[in-house]
Amino acid sequence: MDPYERYEVEVRRLLAEAMSSVGATGQLEMERPDPNIGADFAFPCFSLAKPLRKSPVAIAEELASKVDPSPQVEKVWAEKGYLNVRIDQKGLAERTLAAILDQKRDYGKGERKGVKVLLEHTSVNPTGPIHVGRARNPLIGDTLARCIKACGYDVSTEYLVNDVGKQVVLLTWGLENVPASEVPQADRQKDDHQLVGYYQRANQLLESDPKVQEAIAEMLRRFEAGDEEVIARVRRTTDRMLDGIKESLSRINIALDGYVWESQFILNGEARQVVERLKATPYCHEEAGAYYLELSEFGIHGRDTKFFFTRSDGTTLYTTRDMAYHLDKFKRADVAINVLGEDQKLGQAHLAAALKILGERKAPEEVYYAFVSLPEGRMSTRKGRVVYLDDLMDEAEERALEEVKKRRTDLSEEKMQQIARDIGRGSLRFNIVRVQAEKALVFKWEDALNFEGNSAPFLQYAHARCCSILRKAGEFNRIAAPDQLNDDYERKLIRVLAQYPATLRDSGEKRRIHLVPAYGHEVASAFNQFYAYVPVLRSGGLQDARLSLVESTMWVLRSVLDSLGIAAPEEM
Repeated sequence: MDPYERYEVEVRRLLAEAMSSVGATGQLEMERPDPNIGADFAFPCFSLAKPLRKSPVAIAEELASKVDPSPQVEKVWAEKGYLNVRIDQKGLAERTLAAILDQKRDYGKGERKGVKVLLEHTSVNPTGPIHVGRARNPLIGDTLARCIKACGYDVSTEYLVNDVGKQVVLLTWGLENVPASEVPQADRQKDDHQLVGYYQRANQLLESDPKVQEAIAEMLRRFEAGDEEVIARVRRTTDRMLDGIKESLSRINIALDGYVWESQFILNGEARQVVERLKATPYCHEEAGAYYLELSEFGIHGRDTKFFFTRSDGTTLYTTRDMAYHLDKFKRADVAINVLGEDQKLGQAHLAAALKILGERKAPEEVYYAFVSLPEGRMSTRKGRVVYLDDLMDEAEERALEEVKKRRTDLSEEKMQQIARDIGRGSLRFNIVRVQAEKALVFKWEDALNFEGNSAPFLQYAHARCCSILRKAGEFNRIAAPDQLNDDYERKLIRVLAQYPATLRDSGEKRRIHLVPAYGHEVASAFNQFYAYVPVLRSGGLQDARLSLVESTMWVLRSVLDSLGIAAPEEM
């Protein structure tokens, strides 16, 4: 249940009547106002300036004077070109607290829709440990899956394992041919760290040795031809690397529902079927033995109109196998979403056009993200210029443990270690997903491991404080008492809690997951202000109502942290 829903209908009705009375048409967009101004809805009037030939300030003032009184509306006022509306605060408090105390962690979640969503994320080439640049993909993907699931969709997540391409074949060749003496010793015993040195050394040899180039090309040809011996060798290498990647993902609370092997589309013949179907279309052309689609009719221009789907030797490309994978996805899901780096936009445009040529009605939905870089430049596994996710998590947990030891000398070492893990891993997740996906992210240690301000520990500590208050209180009468919650800090906190369903809905339906950490910070800030200025325990006849507000805050913070894949410790 969304506490604001019934009020929004009434506010829009009153606003439509007021707009009609001043000769305005259409519908004003609604914005979520800063809770500090005391409004529940805000309508910017700037779009009406031109048709009404008045300033937005004058329009807002005129509309405010025209809105008729209503039992559901407490106050309407104009401010800097905005029309602000405050609804009945007692009614909002009653509806909000009643809903949260009844639904607890399910508050704000949507009803089951019976729609299957298949979300592909991570899918990094298994040639080395995940570094921070690659980690943005699984963190966005996992958080998005949680938010979409909260909206009522049946969500499954998948990782497409690239066990066919040149890079993983190169790694396999390196393991079989590069002496261990030529590979730097890894700092960790995990397979992904142990093997990456072979990949880097093999890549150096590939660039300088024609014989290595020939060997790699031959392995690729045999793989494409379905040579079971070569496929098995590469699969063994990929399995080892993938085990290490899975372990790293598990440390930041990510577990994918399924893994699809790219090689299966060669072995089961589906990639070859795609080739034959594409060859039969009028868009197919040949160039030096290679086949491509001419896509100029599909809004693609310049030198990018050629979409090659075979090499000159007849072997398939990644793009061909990706088409087979998407045709398979569409059989299993109603909606297919891909989390991709921004450099994949052209490839996805080619894919969408090729699927359309084959008569496919569905098209994948893409969520793009900008790359993560270091202050000195972009990360690269091949060049060895990286910050590995494992190292970052170790550092985060070590720094968190230092902070815990400063503050809590009363805890056992085991308990301090657990809190440090929750804080460190939460900090990493929060600091990456709080930045809008389309915005570039320069990785800095001081930002990633920030335990103050707009951070995971800020939310976790607010949640732990709620739990502490409730433990001290013991049993109490849970009530939604609007007549007793009249303090400005109480009302502000209630307004923020009431906004959670809309925030969760926008994060999942509109794929805007950065709204969730921003909202969580808002809840924690409003709660801290309430806690600082409003007594809860030993507050006489107001105690039950205020404890109900504390418990409601706890449930919302716990749900927010869960949506972000972050632990919600009960003490810190």
